Amino acid sequence: MGDTTLETGVLAGDGRMLIGGELQGTASGAVFDVVHPANEQVVGQAVDGTVDDMARAVEAARRAFDGTDWSRDVEFRHHCLSQLHAALENNTERLRRILVTEVGCPVTVTGSQIESPIEEVRHWAAYGRDFDYVVHTGLHDTPMGPARRQLHYEPVGVVGAITPWNVPFYLNIAETMPALMAGNTVVLKPAQLTPWSGTELGRIVAEETDIPAGVFNVVSSNANDVGAALSADPCVDMITFTGSTATGRAVLAAGAPTVKKTLLELGGKSAHVVLEDADFTSALPIAAMMACVMSGQSCVLPSRILLPRSRYDEGLEILKVSMENFPIGDPWTPGIMQGPQISEQQRQKVLELIRSGIESGARLITGGGIPENLPVGYYTEPTLLADVDPDSRVAQEEIFGPVLTVTPYDTEDEAIEIANNTIYGLSGEVSSADVDRALAVAKRIRTGNVSINAKSHFGINSPFGGTGQSGLGYRNGAEGYREYLSIKTIGLPE
Repeated sequence: MGDTTLETGVLAGDGRMLIGGELQGTASGAVFDVVHPANEQVVGQAVDGTVDDMARAVEAARRAFDGTDWSRDVEFRHHCLSQLHAALENNTERLRRILVTEVGCPVTVTGSQIESPIEEVRHWAAYGRDFDYVVHTGLHDTPMGPARRQLHYEPVGVVGAITPWNVPFYLNIAETMPALMAGNTVVLKPAQLTPWSGTELGRIVAEETDIPAGVFNVVSSNANDVGAALSADPCVDMITFTGSTATGRAVLAAGAPTVKKTLLELGGKSAHVVLEDADFTSALPIAAMMACVMSGQSCVLPSRILLPRSRYDEGLEILKVSMENFPIGDPWTPGIMQGPQISEQQRQKVLELIRSGIESGARLITGGGIPENLPVGYYTEPTLLADVDPDSRVAQEEIFGPVLTVTPYDTEDEAIEIANNTIYGLSGEVSSADVDRALAVAKRIRTGNVSINAKSHFGINSPFGGTGQSGLGYRNGAEGYREYLSIKTIGLPE
């Protein structure tokens, strides 16, 4: 389970689980392989935890919440998260190499997945220390006479966090740090394809902070039923999950018998409405970059490009040139911006959806297959499909690959109708020379977040959540912190 450094720069992480304050394996000693998607080689192992291991982790979290002062001592929580921030900073390069190893994320673009989440730890530590956990609402007239009322914000209890593989370290931080700072205890189940980004966080918590035993637990596993057990456990008070809508439905159903609070960030099929007066030479190369920079493995990607018919050919040509010149290759090479898909299974899913689009009448402009110069690794060519039917599979299903679909429209109303023609509602974008016009269109798109002229809607101080089948609840901002708190209203004598 120790470090293994290869010539490529691949780094094996600490694969042990953290349960009740102890870094450990499972009773049988079982492990599963971690594969580097850029060379298809096994680069190490992680502990293959069981349902019994998950039950022990939940029990440890329950015991820590009910039997320690963690939920009541905000200054101690601030101290512990400040320690963790410093420890993560000291481990930055190790974490970066683990991320590239597990995900194939190009080292050039790891800042948003390493440095940014590390800073989020410090943000939540400060935010939680300054948060007003008791709010006085004043004097109220009641049938029983005047009464004072107080709102007490209290931690929910035991939080189970199930995270995906596309941006694993960031989401391990985003789903656990506000929960911890709010006074909850946490059980983290990292994704099967990227266990080290979770187990390494557990190691750092155990070895370099004063976070008490049981407050933070990590259970890695290659079995789906382990995550399902976390969702269903009656001792878990809340589940936070990021991943596919299909799995989100299962998480929601598993928590229903105990009426768990559930925070879901699910799939997306976002549209980019490019209005006729937009600066195509600015907007469309950025759209191509966003489709490729994480190998298309992003839930907020505006993968459906809607172009005015009057400028359709012009827009297609700009997108084609941008995608054909996008730097794809070995993620360890500086300057490379697109690496491989996470796995061969994921690559085949992407290629199958591309084929389905062509079969339904879409026109392949560029890409569509495996790069000839990258025969090893799970690489997919940046792909542009034109004349895409808004009702086709490729326009309706989340692809999670470097693929843009382009559909023409004749009127602004038609563009908005196409944009809203989806079960999802996570993100979106509008491009126009007239910001007021773009804002008017953005307000008509049924989605939780919209960017205008590539100005990002995403940030630690702003709530992020979806509509439709893209999720429930919010991350980030005041709304995101309050997700991990319950409100108790107390009536007092005058």
